[in-house]
Amino acid sequence: MKLVRFGDMGSERPGVYIPDDGILDTSSITDNYNSDFFENDGLARLRAWLEDNQATAPRISSSVRLGAPISRPGKILCIGRNYQEHAAEMNSDVPSEPLVFNKASTALTGPYDQVEIPRESNKTDWEIELAVIIGKKAKYVEEQNALDYIVGYSILNDVSERAFQKERSGQWCKGKSHDTFAPLGPFLVTADEISDPQNLNLLLDLNGETMQRGNTCNMIFSVRYLIAYLSQFMTLMPGDVIGTGTPPGVGAGRTPPRFLQAGDSMRLLIEGLGEQRLHVVASS
Repeated sequence: MKLVRFGDMGSERPGVYIPDDGILDTSSITDNYNSDFFENDGLARLRAWLEDNQATAPRISSSVRLGAPISRPGKILCIGRNYQEHAAEMNSDVPSEPLVFNKASTALTGPYDQVEIPRESNKTDWEIELAVIIGKKAKYVEEQNALDYIVGYSILNDVSERAFQKERSGQWCKGKSHDTFAPLGPFLVTADEISDPQNLNLLLDLNGETMQRGNTCNMIFSVRYLIAYLSQFMTLMPGDVIGTGTPPGVGAGRTPPRFLQAGDSMRLLIEGLGEQRLHVVASS
């Protein structure tokens, strides 16, 4: 299934995207896709509901705004330098363990929304990532069982302000957490539709020019490993989001560096997960 949330910002309702049938309103079975929904067998209930109601469920206009496919998660965790070529372009060593940082949940936004350049920013950058959404409580998970804890996958743009991240002291979260710095979606594609998360092509275009192209097979630390690793240090909860790292081609790694400007447009695609289209504006 492909879960979506649609409607005005802050008032999104849950739905399901059915190829050749459009978006179906599922708000009669749940008011949101959130931790409670996933923790309490929401996906199984939704599948059963669709079997009985798909033909009669309300259809939603294709022009409706799509928000992030889950409501505000408890955690957005990300992994830095998880592709060797990205580590190289950033003049950094390949990490011996996953480099973990967080993005504020207030950074979450929809797949076609505007991305804001923060005030006093001149180094706002792009990063396409495979996002993993946790489906059940995960603590001390064994690597061989790790995929069992995933409810689905999505596209994450780990938008980053490099000066805030690296030149202002402290932790990376300052450069990762501005409002709109976590576009997610358009879909949460359930795990059963992705046979191998380690063989997905990724692509990011800026104003029609390809900036990033990669495949998740080139991750240093696999999806399985990341879930097992993170669960040794913290409990992962249903609805938590993990950004698994970005392939090479970010603005900070180019010669000369290139960063986002108001008026730019980004297009992000991951095989089987749809695409994002994002317009860049200056923060008010």
